[in-house]
Amino acid sequence: MVDGRTRVCGILANPVEHTLSPVLHNTLAQELGHSLIYVPFKPEKAGLDIAVKGAFALNILGLNVSVPYKQEVMKSLAAVDSDAEQIGAVNTLVRTESGYKGYNTDYLGLWRALQEEGIRLDGQEVIVFGAGGAAKAVVYLCCKKGAKRVYLLNRTLERAQGLAEEINQKFLKSCVCALPLADYREIPYKKCGYLAIQTSSVGMYPNTEQVILEDAEWYSCFHTAFDLIYTPEKTKFMRLAKAAGAKAYHGLKMLLYQGVIAYELWNTCTVSQEVIEKGYRVMERKLHV
Repeated sequence: MVDGRTRVCGILANPVEHTLSPVLHNTLAQELGHSLIYVPFKPEKAGLDIAVKGAFALNILGLNVSVPYKQEVMKSLAAVDSDAEQIGAVNTLVRTESGYKGYNTDYLGLWRALQEEGIRLDGQEVIVFGAGGAAKAVVYLCCKKGAKRVYLLNRTLERAQGLAEEINQKFLKSCVCALPLADYREIPYKKCGYLAIQTSSVGMYPNTEQVILEDAEWYSCFHTAFDLIYTPEKTKFMRLAKAAGAKAYHGLKMLLYQGVIAYELWNTCTVSQEVIEKGYRVMERKLHV
């Protein structure tokens, strides 16, 4: 029942129609007995700052931020958490007295998802596709958790180089190597030698037959492929990886855990594993509708 005590949270993204975040957060609120509703918002880029300040003026408790605003939104915040500042991207806004404080729960959500599947990062050689806001969180996580080497592949080399230099400087080591996507064969071929993480929107619904790397043979380099996309449930990237013998996972559990961490920040609470699993099942059912 919505009343005068009901708090509002939401997501800022464009496009936003595909998001499963409302399904997760409204389920968590219902299960935990919180008077809270979560809704999608679709601001245009020119209106992002107005949207953030308007949300604060309207007493909105917290917001998630998705593509394409994870970096741009930082200009509109009162403060930024140290990890989010290091990453250079924000996906969660938490209300404070002076404005919203930005956090990055993407990298924490990915870490929990990888751990749940038994995927290690320490000592690993990792190939990351894409160089946007999500890639920043992924590369930061890989270096923080002890990856031996991260190859960063992106269509625009300059963007990948900028991210690689930024992360290498922060960790004071040459962990990240940037390459143009077209030069992927410069990475030493090792059968089942790499963990591959696909961070771009290529292959996302409705463009489900697109894939960031067309060379089916080269997927045999991967022992594990993790696509941050969760719509569709089996991306072409995942299908090619599985056909080449790799394990393949979609991004739904990352979405789950980054959302749970955001919910805990907004409500100063701890969500039990039982409730987390209920939230995941509801999202899975929604995907199959």
